[in-house]
Amino acid sequence: MKLVSATLAHMMCAQPDGRRRSNLCLDMGYDYEEVRQIVDIAGFEPVILGRREEQENKKQHGARARRWVVERTHSWLNRFRRLLVRWEKREDTYLAMLQLACGIIAWR
Repeated sequence: MKLVSATLAHMMCAQPDGRRRSNLCLDMGYDYEEVRQIVDIAGFEPVILGRREEQENKKQHGARARRWVVERTHSWLNRFRRLLVRWEKREDTYLAMLQLACGIIAWR
């Protein structure tokens, strides 16, 4: 919750323009009025649903769950023990291993 503004400020993808607002899927850990204001100022429409609400929407509308993409990707990265335990002492070697793991995930 405390890093929402810094995360949105350093996003590498295209920010939404003023004509069309993009949805930003968040979980209940971000359900604060301050976060909603920050996301609104950044040009996104906050979509904050609990797991149960998202399951109900999925059943009613036939839509797919959207917010677990990041959690799934972290799970894939956790399969690489060297990243999970962090044996590397230097930052550049850890970054190299992270990039290698992301490359392997994309290749698969």
